Amino acid sequence: MLTRFLVVYAALYAGYGLTTPFLPSFLAERGLSPGEIGLVLAAGQAVRLAAGPLAGRAADRLSATRGVLAAAALLSAATALAYLAGSGLTGLLLVGVAHAAATAPLAPLADALALAAVRTSYGRVRGAGSAAFIAGTLAAGQVIAWSGLPALLVCGAALFGIMALAVGRLPGGGAPPQPVRPRALLRSAAFRRLVLVAALVIGSHAMHDAFAVLRWQAAGIGPGTASLLWAEAVAAEVLVFTLLGPPLLDRLGPARALALAGLAAGFRWGVMAETASLPALVLVQALHGLTFALLHLAAMRLLAATVPPALAATAQTLYGTLGLGLATTLTTLAAGPLYGLAGPRAFWAMAVLALAAVPLARGLRAPPVEPPGPPCPLPSTPPPSTAPPTSSRWR
Repeated sequence: MLTRFLVVYAALYAGYGLTTPFLPSFLAERGLSPGEIGLVLAAGQAVRLAAGPLAGRAADRLSATRGVLAAAALLSAATALAYLAGSGLTGLLLVGVAHAAATAPLAPLADALALAAVRTSYGRVRGAGSAAFIAGTLAAGQVIAWSGLPALLVCGAALFGIMALAVGRLPGGGAPPQPVRPRALLRSAAFRRLVLVAALVIGSHAMHDAFAVLRWQAAGIGPGTASLLWAEAVAAEVLVFTLLGPPLLDRLGPARALALAGLAAGFRWGVMAETASLPALVLVQALHGLTFALLHLAAMRLLAATVPPALAATAQTLYGTLGLGLATTLTTLAAGPLYGLAGPRAFWAMAVLALAAVPLARGLRAPPVEPPGPPCPLPSTPPPSTAPPTSSRWR
């Protein structure tokens, strides 16, 4: 079972690595202006915010997470190939929106299945995905050299197709189809607080993702060294996912692990605001393992422990696609004006965001979310003494 999930995650994230970083270049090759490229990407991001939660709700309502995931992977492959036939702003915009809608639920639904089936090995599975993303990105350069940018989309489509086939071998699981009410999640203080904590920390990465290389170049750091700094961050992410994160999470518990991620992010952005010294950058880039990977592991453990199976896919898509996606979109929009106004000191704004998550993480021990159920029995009807517990909580 673990091997099957490793194949799914490797195909998914290698497909991302081959296609996502180079999509703007492909659109430019097809004749779109920078403004038009921005419009296509922004429209796709906006559609993802709605498409992910809708797919998650459908998966829970039909008790068909595996089927919805396989269908989304097939649609991702088809729409990747559709880029090759697209031309002009209208055609490429329509393809871009369709591709964004298809890919939006892939990672959240895969996480929902993995947490249910291989929970204790989830870090290894997700770490394999991060490693596959690196491999896909590195392979993209060779593919472009051999066959040009369109070949990337063909390779990406093939990987999404492999993912769809691999998903068919995963366990179906799930309860019989039943009415699903996402309001039960939104009414949960624990779920709302978890999304807010993760959104603050993950959203604080926006300044780094948009302006870190510019910051380093202004300090005289060349492209080769900048690439190594990025690679160091992703390597730290893989290391925490696969080896260091699970035992650290067991020792700290999810709440303190989330607080540690917020503290590490605050320190990381504070250092970047004050210096571009290479030794300091080497130190703080390694903190990506805490600011992203440890936070993700802790969030997944809390979701698995507090959300009932009938709402698992809905919770994952609301958390990842809507909660974190919206936070990243908003902080990215704010990052440009802030950096233009304050320069590197704008990283302090991201440090404040991350540190704001630390006190919020302390309250993440609320009872699990429960879907609406039948009314309690009358006092004259004693409950059966052997009834199993309706929920569980990580101790």
